[in-house]
Amino acid sequence: MTQQVTEDPATRTPRTSTRNANLSDLAHMLEVQNGRKLDVVAPASSLTVANGNLIMSGVEPAMTSQGRAFMSDGAYQPTNVAEEGFAAKLGIPVGYLRRMRTENPALYDINVCGWLEQDPTRKFLIRAFRGDAAENGGGGVARAFLSDSYRLIDNFDILTAALQGVESSGHRVEIRGCDLTDRRMYVRVESDQVAVQARELLRGYRSPFTGETGDQLPMISAGFVISNSEVGSGAFSITPRAVVQVCRNGLTMSKDVMRAVHIGAKHDEGIVQWSGATRARELELVASKTADAVQQFLSPAYVEAKIAEIEREAGKQISDPAQTIEVVSKQLSFSGPVRESILNHFIRGGQTTAGGVMQAVTSTAQTLSDADAAHELEAMALPALAAAARAA
Repeated sequence: MTQQVTEDPATRTPRTSTRNANLSDLAHMLEVQNGRKLDVVAPASSLTVANGNLIMSGVEPAMTSQGRAFMSDGAYQPTNVAEEGFAAKLGIPVGYLRRMRTENPALYDINVCGWLEQDPTRKFLIRAFRGDAAENGGGGVARAFLSDSYRLIDNFDILTAALQGVESSGHRVEIRGCDLTDRRMYVRVESDQVAVQARELLRGYRSPFTGETGDQLPMISAGFVISNSEVGSGAFSITPRAVVQVCRNGLTMSKDVMRAVHIGAKHDEGIVQWSGATRARELELVASKTADAVQQFLSPAYVEAKIAEIEREAGKQISDPAQTIEVVSKQLSFSGPVRESILNHFIRGGQTTAGGVMQAVTSTAQTLSDADAAHELEAMALPALAAAARAA
């Protein structure tokens, strides 16, 4: 279900969050975000916190894409991600920081300001969305508080370059769903042309969503996930992902991920703006990496080899499902509600094996409304398989 762009009524800044959107919706959301972005490198001496907001002062004006100047100085309301940046860069435990925000906001201001004052020359990269009030002096959202050597590789550019890489590979693919959160962008790509039989892996399995069985449709498609974070929550990555056609469960092969980290040379102080040549070089690399990934991950031989690896553990019988899933959940730190959902999906799936536990993890992931949590859980399916096989 897609959630369209909305604006925070207090700051008049875009709040973009979507789950299972189509490509057009995602592209529109990213364009709206790009029109509001402000990236500033500022020394600690130009930063303070008041009423829980990050205050920038003495920063040069920036320009909109229409060529209008607006003031960068002003108050920016931090997101949870930016607050995590405060904690990481200033050495304040994040739990304590959030407790202060809730229970003692004045102490919150004092703590953050105090640690900023420890080294007035230290520089930070602030990624923000400007609000409508920005043209008259600030008002917006601080979305990330990062090192001044953080390399900017933005979601819209990643999406465009990656799709160019897919096109240049010559493979026909479908975009099966897009997620966007305050932390990351996820784009799921699948090839129906590259599908292999997995009768042994899917024997006896029943989709908890439709009741259709793996014996009726024993096919697994090749695919991958394109992911990126603009705010320090992970690298640009391309991760192979096999899709069980009978239930749309995704098996993410995290060990084979292709990554590009966001670390580069330090930015100069002030508004951060890339030159066209620098941007072109970065995006050419993204397109090249994507084309390489497509050739590797959308290969029948690759998918068959991965299925063979999975089948070596997937057939082990589970005699006590509740106990096994309890053990797996403890080892992988699943919450109580997630553990209960996995057990329910295991029972409905009808496959009383370690492979059935794996399928229950991935089908549970499909039901989560939090896209970050869903992708994290899906990535734990193969570790859950291994843990269930050991406990069997």
